[in-house]
Amino acid sequence: MLTSKEYMQYDGLGLANLVKSKQVRPDELLQTAIQRCEQVNPKLNAVIIPMYEQAQRQLKARTGEALDQPFAGVPFLLKDLFQEYSGVPTSYGSNALKKKNYIPDFNAEIVERWMNAGVTIFGRTNTPEFGIKGITEPDAWGTCHNPWHLKHNSGGSSGGSASAVAAGIVPLAAAGDGGGSIRIPASYCGLFGLKPSRGRTPWGPGFSEAMHGAAIQHVLTRSVRDSAAMLDATQGADLSALFDIQAPTGTYIEAIKQPPKRLKIAVNTQSPIGTKVSKDATNAIAHTVKLLTNMGHEVVEDAPAIDGMALASDFIVMWFAQCAVMVDEIKRMAQGSSHDFELDTRAAAAFGAKTKATEYLRCLNHWGDYTRKLNEFFKKYDLYLTPATASVAPKNGEVATPKWQQVLLKGVLKTGQAHQLVRGSFLIEQIVQSNLRWVPFTQLANITGVPAMSVPLYWNKQGLPLGSQFVAPFGHEHVLLSLAAQLEQAQPWHSKYNLIKL
Repeated sequence: MLTSKEYMQYDGLGLANLVKSKQVRPDELLQTAIQRCEQVNPKLNAVIIPMYEQAQRQLKARTGEALDQPFAGVPFLLKDLFQEYSGVPTSYGSNALKKKNYIPDFNAEIVERWMNAGVTIFGRTNTPEFGIKGITEPDAWGTCHNPWHLKHNSGGSSGGSASAVAAGIVPLAAAGDGGGSIRIPASYCGLFGLKPSRGRTPWGPGFSEAMHGAAIQHVLTRSVRDSAAMLDATQGADLSALFDIQAPTGTYIEAIKQPPKRLKIAVNTQSPIGTKVSKDATNAIAHTVKLLTNMGHEVVEDAPAIDGMALASDFIVMWFAQCAVMVDEIKRMAQGSSHDFELDTRAAAAFGAKTKATEYLRCLNHWGDYTRKLNEFFKKYDLYLTPATASVAPKNGEVATPKWQQVLLKGVLKTGQAHQLVRGSFLIEQIVQSNLRWVPFTQLANITGVPAMSVPLYWNKQGLPLGSQFVAPFGHEHVLLSLAAQLEQAQPWHSKYNLIKL
């Protein structure tokens, strides 16, 4: 049996190789993972719903099964959002479902594919209510802390998964990204985080897609190869999909074994919504540019000809509308009251409920404009480089809704004047800038459906990480993964995790 220290030195494929060579048993790996969880989770609040008994049943059901899965016996955690596991409570980060003790009677398709890859699922991770924030501080479960510095947040919405992976509870964990929710916590927690192309991984059976395909599910990992191998195991449409994305011509795990051609990469560090970008963010990109140049790639300062505020406004309006649908569905399912939801969620839902169909479709039509302009941009460049986040992880509570906005939101909810206020140019600009100023770079890839990744190449003097985001043309995950593997070889970041003291 591995000690916790030994266990934490392996990535997921490394642990699976130990199982396949019979150097360690899956039940021993599970025991070590649980011990590590029990040791550090009280400080982190990353795992909020343990599934230890279910994990033991998974292992018993696999007795005698050939260990040919890529992640055979590797401990794994699900995000508590859109990743249902039959018979296990799920809350979507909300008191409404937590109080109802909602227990699904089905497995999400993505969960089935993760299990078919061989992982042993033993818990669910913390997430903000319905995943609508870039931090993880839900009223239902409390704050998720960053392993690099407990006074800082782990990010969101896949904050619990990121915290657990960085802290060594698991080598990889489930995640999802609707506006940056894989890349943001990857940046804050020093992990590798890939958001695949629209439609690359499944959403069924509960949904055909989420937010017109802007949201996509994958994993957060320490190593690039774990992300590649898991995408190989999960990619492809399911029976609920509205379209079948073209399959890759080869495997992603093979793609990372070959260095990319000499790439022409555009770089930009200016916030697309005109907000402040920290010195850490510009330092991180300067460091990454130097690495890229030393590896022979060409880096040019440039940015797509896209109005960042317009894109963010369209994103926010449609995000609110999606939130309204979610709240309405949960209220009906849980038979609860509006007060079971957080103030920000209720306000977003109120705004969304007042959005006219014509306005919603106008925003959706704009997505095509942004996609066309980005595709034109990619005629000149192979990739687009920005900071993943505008700063290192904020302190816990630092991103809370300002008091003046809380008063305003309560007034809006009381008077029912949501629509008139949200479409006012002043308020929509304030909402966009106050909510996205920490994370202004990630929404572009969601709206246009292209793949993007956050690569951990920079830590500041206080020991907090900040990721570099690379955006690629649609369907070009293989290019991102190939470059990530090259960067990982040029500057291995794995030894950094040894600096985490919990």
